[in-house]
Order: sequence, then structure tokens, then C-alpha cells
Amino acid sequence: MTKTKADIIESISKGTGIPARDVRVIIETFMDEVKKIFYNDDRLELRGFGVFENKFRKGRIGRNPKTMKEVKILDRWVPSYKPPRKLRKEIERMSFGSR
Repeated sequence: MTKTKADIIESISKGTGIPARDVRVIIETFMDEVKKIFYNDDRLELRGFGVFENKFRKGRIGRNPKTMKEVKILDRWVPSYKPPRKLRKEIERMSFGSR
């Protein structure tokens, strides 16, 4: 099931009693700050949740699976998220029972 920003805002609003419009402003401001961190090539570490940073991907030769033609993929920077070990282990335990 996919969760949206609106779902998160509603959940936080219900859980805290803060009006949804105020939660929306906080969430959008947080997202803007995270974007600035990526744009400035900085690293964001949220203890217990993970690390967000840009990673360099070296160019390579790929293949279009439909036409089988080779395609040059250029060097690029991509946003990356690395969850902490504890969270990865919790997700791993949950996934065996529910999937």
C-alpha cells in the first residue's frame, strides 16, 4: 500500500492534536530543508532513521531492453538513503511473516 504526504499529515494531526494545516506547513518546510541539503551536496543524518546523501554513479554502457541497442549512461549524482542496521533488521523480521 502506498502512503502519500496527505496520509502522513493526517496521521500526525490525529496523533498530536495539531491542526492538519499546521502539520502540512511543518512537513513541507522539512521537505524543503532536505532538498536544500541535497542541492548543497551535504549529508543529513537522522539518528535512528538513517542517512541521506548524494552518491556519485560512474557512467557506463547500458542496454535498452526493448531494442537491445547499447546506450551510453552518463556520470551522475543521485540521492541516496541508507537506513540504520536496527531498522533494517526490524523490517527483515516483519517481512518474513507478512509477505
